[in-house]
Amino acid sequence: MIYADLQDAKCYRGIHPRLDRALELLTEDFLRSVPTQRTELDGNALFVTRFDVKTSVDEERLFEYHRRYLDIFAVVAGAEQVDIATPENMTVEKQQDDYWGCKGKEEQAVILRPGKFLVLFPGDAHRPGTAVQESGDVSRIVFKILIEEK
Repeated sequence: MIYADLQDAKCYRGIHPRLDRALELLTEDFLRSVPTQRTELDGNALFVTRFDVKTSVDEERLFEYHRRYLDIFAVVAGAEQVDIATPENMTVEKQQDDYWGCKGKEEQAVILRPGKFLVLFPGDAHRPGTAVQESGDVSRIVFKILIEEK
């Protein structure tokens, strides 16, 4: 997991070529331009989508993790807490393609506001959309980056 300021995104280059491309795009101008429909930057290997959601205090929501894809989250409006956990300490409730939905307890939490980003590597269980203080609207940008080919 990486949690950092947008201005420092380029410091994390060198891990994977598609991650490098996404880190180059992590600018306020690009993030504001992302539409709600999936936008392919390199087919299924790198794409981005904006999600406009309402945060919740519902602790029964599932965590999720992936094995082949890395996620980058950035918020362009509002704020949300992203709960983080280790999948080994969780119970899988749902699995489809590269999505594992699981229940468990958060081990740490990150607050995402405009100007910050969060990189979640394969195996980092996460539960986005948690209210920071009270439920509110948030506009989240999510990059999906294929790290491991089948």
